[in-house]
Amino acid sequence: MTLPTPSIQEEAERLGARVAALEHERKHLLAVIEILEEIAGSLHFVDIVQSIARRLGEAFGLDRCSIFLVERAENTVRLVASYEDPSIRNYIVDVDRYPELKQALETGETVFIPDAASAPTLRHIQGALANRRVKTITVVPITYRSAAIGAIFLRTFRDGPSFSDADVRFCQVVANLTAKALRSAHRFEKLQEMSGIDPIAAGKDRERVALVGFLRRLLDRHAEQEGPWEEGILGKASAEEIDRLVGVAMAVIAQEAQSR
Repeated sequence: MTLPTPSIQEEAERLGARVAALEHERKHLLAVIEILEEIAGSLHFVDIVQSIARRLGEAFGLDRCSIFLVERAENTVRLVASYEDPSIRNYIVDVDRYPELKQALETGETVFIPDAASAPTLRHIQGALANRRVKTITVVPITYRSAAIGAIFLRTFRDGPSFSDADVRFCQVVANLTAKALRSAHRFEKLQEMSGIDPIAAGKDRERVALVGFLRRLLDRHAEQEGPWEEGILGKASAEEIDRLVGVAMAVIAQEAQSR
């Protein structure tokens, strides 16, 4: 039995679909690289979560992209980053108002609602969703050691691009990266608390040491080229004035060091 030969149009459509899929994967990879570059440069969780919310919101043109974290000790869930309102940083939310968020945090599994307008669990906010023209809702848990420590909440526009299975998998990858970055930030902050070291003051100390080292090496190199110091050619008054200025400078430096 001879199989029918695909037409040129069918072959062109197949190739076009494959090219589109590859382009979609390329955008995902570029987004992951950009996210890694941003979060690698920070050890503060506020900067990390805000960067991720912004990147995801821009990548998908989302109606909403928020990141929630669980406070086990206080038994609360906090909204810590928002794409549509970056000023929101630490807002306690009632998870009963977000059944999809509650489900993701309790089960540790991704919740995907392909049509928010017809979802039975969202009847209480159908009007608000219709006004916002919301299409899909995706909640991806952020897990550490099999426990949900937070979630990434994403909403797409009804007239925007569809949220595919590949997009959901991409968001799961980002959630894993977020968990690792938050864990590193938590360890860094704990070490800071234990050591009592202020990183800003430590940086200033390193700058001061580097400056003194540079000046010392510069003067030593000048002495090697020009021969021994000839301070004897200075008058007594000039030498005394230099000593006075050095004393003033050292006193200022000592006061500055005590005030930091």
